[in-house]
Amino acid sequence: MGPAWVGDMVMAQTLFTTLQQQYPGAPIDVLAPAWSEPILARMPEVRNAVTLPFGHGELNLTGRWRLAKTLANQQYRRAYVLPNSLKSALVPFFAGIPRRIGWRGEMRYGLLNDIRVLDKERYPLMIQRFAALAYPPDTALPDPLPKPSLTVLPDATAAAMSAAGLRADRPVLALCPGAEFGPSKRWPTGGYAAVARAMIAQGWQVWIFGSANDAPVAEAIKAQLPDPAAPDCHNLAGQTRLADAIDLLAAASCVVTNDSGLMHIAAALGRPLVVVYGSTSPGFTPPLTENAAIVTAGVSCSPCFQRECPLPGDGGNMQCMSRIPPDQVLQAIHSLRLSTGEPSC
Repeated sequence: MGPAWVGDMVMAQTLFTTLQQQYPGAPIDVLAPAWSEPILARMPEVRNAVTLPFGHGELNLTGRWRLAKTLANQQYRRAYVLPNSLKSALVPFFAGIPRRIGWRGEMRYGLLNDIRVLDKERYPLMIQRFAALAYPPDTALPDPLPKPSLTVLPDATAAAMSAAGLRADRPVLALCPGAEFGPSKRWPTGGYAAVARAMIAQGWQVWIFGSANDAPVAEAIKAQLPDPAAPDCHNLAGQTRLADAIDLLAAASCVVTNDSGLMHIAAALGRPLVVVYGSTSPGFTPPLTENAAIVTAGVSCSPCFQRECPLPGDGGNMQCMSRIPPDQVLQAIHSLRLSTGEPSC
C-alpha cells in the first residue's frame, strides 16, 4: 500500500529495493493512487502499479472489498502498509493476505497482524521508517540504506523536450517553487526570480516546474524578469503531466527547489540540487543524493512543521523563508558538482 504524497512515494523505493535484496525474484506490486503510476513505472523494483480508485479520504467499504477480491487471485504473501490510516489497511485485510505489516498509526489492530510501534528517535528519517518494515522489529538497519533512483531513458527525455518545445543547447536551471503542503514551505517568488536572472545572465536557460496550482507562482517569477531574459524562462507549471516532468527534470543541469515532491524526484534522478528549507527539516526528509546543498535562514522558530506561518502578521511573517537571500542560493549552486561542462555562477 503506497503513500499518498509524491515525495513519500519516491522515498518508498528504499523499501522496494530492500525487499528485492531480501527476496530476489519475488514480484513487488504497489497499490496506490493513479497519479503515482509514472513514478512507479520508473522504479525497476516494481512489477506493477495497481490503481487505488478512491479519492483522498474516501472510505468506500464496498469498493475496497471488491478491489480486494480481485487482488486475492494474485495470492500475495505479504502486504506492507505504508500510510498510517485505518482505511489503508482494509484492502490487504479483505484480500486475505497472510502477513500484513505496518506501523500502528490509527487503530488498526486485527487489520494488521504484524503491527509495529514507531520509535521516532531511532528512525528519524522517512526512509528508515519505510525500510524498517522489511526487517523483524528492533533490527538494526543497514547503513547506508539504498537511496531512491528513478530510471529515465534518454529517448523519453528527448520526446518530452520536443513536445514542450524545449532545447538542450544551454545548461538548464530547473526551478520548483511550489509545495502542496502549504505556503510555509515556499521560498518567495522574488528569490527565485533573482536566481533566474543571475543564471540567465550567465548563459543558462530556466525551466519552471509545478502543478496547475503552482502556475500563478511560476508566472509571478517570470513576470519579475527583465524583458531580454523572459524568452529564456519557460513556465511549465500545469503544462506537463507528471511523467513528462520527471523526464524533463532528468535533463536539468541544476535544480533549485523547496522541500517538495519534485525535490525528491530530482534527487532520485541524481540532479545537482539546492533545497530551501523553512518550516520543515532536512533531518526528516532530506534530499537523498550526495550532490545537494541545503539552505536555511537559521531562525529559532524553524522548523515548526506548520502549513502556514503561525507568527503574527498577514499570513505570518515567514521569516524562515524571507530571510534567505538569493546570493545564499547562488553560492550554494556554485558549491555543487554541476552535471554539465558549462560555467556555473
